[in-house]
Amino acid sequence: MVRSAVLLAIILALYWIGLSGYFTTMLLTLGGISIVLVIYLCKRMQILDGETAPYIYIPQTLYYFVWLGKEIVKANIAVVKTVLKPDMVITPTLVKVPVKNKSDLGRSMFANSITLTPGTVSVDFDADEILVHALLKNMADPENFVEMAERAGASVGDKITSHKTVSNAKGQ
Repeated sequence: MVRSAVLLAIILALYWIGLSGYFTTMLLTLGGISIVLVIYLCKRMQILDGETAPYIYIPQTLYYFVWLGKEIVKANIAVVKTVLKPDMVITPTLVKVPVKNKSDLGRSMFANSITLTPGTVSVDFDADEILVHALLKNMADPENFVEMAERAGASVGDKITSHKTVSNAKGQ
């Protein structure tokens, strides 16, 4: 908690200085008071943790965004090829994807990553699984979701232990 408070204070101080651009005593004092007040309020609301200030994972998150960008481009190409075909054969599929991310931030990063990828949408989100609608059956490949879950979790410092088998929602 102390580490999160220190990181949050540093980020807020850099943000304050970056926005004001002035180094007068009055502005620096007001900035310091504001930072202390924000940290006090975060501590009092009991939200001062790694999810409130996940700044130590910036390199991992940026690496994940690069990987996700590549996946988005690949999915875009697959969707465009399907839509531009004269017969436009689509195979909509619902799959339940297990979620083994421990933190809310890791689970949210995973669900949002699925929705950001063209052709897939997170429809429903439970504590241990996400219902995903995929435009094409081959986009509902369990291995793609396992890798995405691991990478999304790692991007925010969440470790994933194991996954259970992905099941097809239509068969249940």
